[in-house]
Amino acid sequence: MFHWQATIMGPPHSPYSGGVFLVTIHFPPDYPFKPPKVAFRTKVFHPNINSNESICLDILKEQWSPALTISKVLLSICSLLTDPNPDDLLIPEIAHMYKTDRNKYESTARSWTQKYAMG
Repeated sequence: MFHWQATIMGPPHSPYSGGVFLVTIHFPPDYPFKPPKVAFRTKVFHPNINSNESICLDILKEQWSPALTISKVLLSICSLLTDPNPDDLLIPEIAHMYKTDRNKYESTARSWTQKYAMG
């Protein structure tokens, strides 16, 4: 199994802007026929990323295709940071905040970004 590390820059115009997020990528022996396991190593406040650093993203699960590149996976994660999916969630409390109090969600995400991803 191969292990990679990557860096995702917080997307501009998002609460993660300016943050530097470390992720690990673990390739299974049957890659590319099985998806890689991607995990955040930097803490992030997001409804689709849990404290075990798991990422709830369809292309890393049932929508995986051997044609997908790691570049495409990382771009999809950046898109997820900009546009969370509160209906395919890992953390119900954060998803609820995202749906009902967007300002509080964004200020909390920005605070976590400053605390954990900008130091």
